[in-house]
Amino acid sequence: MSGAAEVVLGGGRRLIVGVLLTYAAVAACWAGAALGAGVVPTDNGPVRGVETPVTKQYLGIPYAAPPAGQLRWRPPQPAARWHGPRDASHLGNHCPQPASPFGRESSTEDCLYLNVFTPNVGPGRGHAKHLPVMFWIHGGGLAVGESDEYDPTKLVQKGVVVVTINYRLGYLGFLAHPAFSAESGDHASGDYGLMDQQAALRWVHRNISKFGGDPGNVTIFGQSAGGLSVHSQLVSPLAAGLFNRAIAQSGAYALDLPSLSAAEQKGSNFAQSIGCADQTAACLRALPVQTVLASQPTTSGSILPNVDGKVLPQSIKAAIDSGQFNRVPVIEGSTHDEFTLFAALNVEFVFGQLPPFLYPIVVNTLLSTVGLTADPAAVVALYPVSAYGQSVGRAIAAIGTDGLFACPGRRAAQSLSQFVPTYAYEFDDPNAPQLFIPPASFPYGAYHASEVQYLFDVPNQTGAAPLNADQQQLAETMKRYWTQFARSGAPNAPGTPFWPPYTVSSDTYMSLVPPTPTADTGFAADHKCAFWDAQ
Repeated sequence: MSGAAEVVLGGGRRLIVGVLLTYAAVAACWAGAALGAGVVPTDNGPVRGVETPVTKQYLGIPYAAPPAGQLRWRPPQPAARWHGPRDASHLGNHCPQPASPFGRESSTEDCLYLNVFTPNVGPGRGHAKHLPVMFWIHGGGLAVGESDEYDPTKLVQKGVVVVTINYRLGYLGFLAHPAFSAESGDHASGDYGLMDQQAALRWVHRNISKFGGDPGNVTIFGQSAGGLSVHSQLVSPLAAGLFNRAIAQSGAYALDLPSLSAAEQKGSNFAQSIGCADQTAACLRALPVQTVLASQPTTSGSILPNVDGKVLPQSIKAAIDSGQFNRVPVIEGSTHDEFTLFAALNVEFVFGQLPPFLYPIVVNTLLSTVGLTADPAAVVALYPVSAYGQSVGRAIAAIGTDGLFACPGRRAAQSLSQFVPTYAYEFDDPNAPQLFIPPASFPYGAYHASEVQYLFDVPNQTGAAPLNADQQQLAETMKRYWTQFARSGAPNAPGTPFWPPYTVSSDTYMSLVPPTPTADTGFAADHKCAFWDAQ
């Protein structure tokens, strides 16, 4: 689920792989109603889903052929047709990945499936018509995650159709290599996961009207790596016309992407290390899935899209700064305490509670690891550990939050707002339930991915208490904002606090605090953006 949880996870991920996962229970709950939802035709064949009292669900629909064998490291190809109703009552396979707190282990490349959730308007009444479509792209650092863990029932109840997808991850989804580029015809390689997302969007355009959705009103939204994917689709010319609005949640952590040549060099180094010294596509395609997974980096800073000249003609920052992107209304946002999750995983869970005298060394390591170019001494001076109760973890969390997420997200909102209607938010529930990892010595606050549970029902892996009454009120307002934005291109709905558009001059964020969100202009000062913007 997290995008840059994997920026610096390393050994921390391995220490908490044993956290209890409840995905299977969630999936069983979704499919718990055995009632058939009727048969819906698609361009590849009919599907028969299931229904709950409030939704009709069509699960595990293939939107592209399995990207295995000779189709590995190639653009997605059309799915095979079928005859007779296909059972769409169960979730499909998700894409290869190691086990983590943010996704279940998988080794099958037959994984390009999507799920459609539409309101249940009653037996024998078909589907509602021309509903807004919300297309969810999961997070996970482009290395882990799956559609399975996001139950959108409460969004669907607001009168939208929700589509969730799986897409290729890790090196299987984002490995560039000279041999792949040479055979592509465009001299491009590496952005296969983004191409999968586009193939799923094209499926939506061809088929979603049969499920009650409006193909002319599609909102892409995603969190963390899903938010980075939203940014990538905003600037990809291949995605032009495939969506009408975009919501990027905590997705501004990598707006400057590597070049194709740099990505190809990394691919060549991988091939050499894995025993493909001949650097041929044939050798790479013959590798077992588990070999690829075991040899790819465990940090998402090493798994990113690249500026391949086709899917991405330029980096995200350059495109949005110049206005050369798919111009649709955008919501851009982050959480108040993004990096507490990573400070726990990569500092405290690995090394324990470090003494304050080691703080400068940890800062230097953090900055170099995540690619922040600020002077370490200046950062230590601006974020003295004494200001954080002598807690190295808390201080590191503040640095990572501001430098990697908050201020880059604000810069993105500033650029986007020059060209399209833009709305900025900060999720700021200091007591958001921690669903993914054990407690740390410092509070998690509004940690990375903490807002997702306010939009979806997601697995609770820690036994955290459910949302209290104030948090439920915030969740209700957020779902109304998100679905109203999908409906109209503006988040404001009757009965919700007014969310003003973002402008550079006003610099106004919607602070998503329980129980009632409020407009706020203190974001830049709170996150020390004057410092980070000057780096």
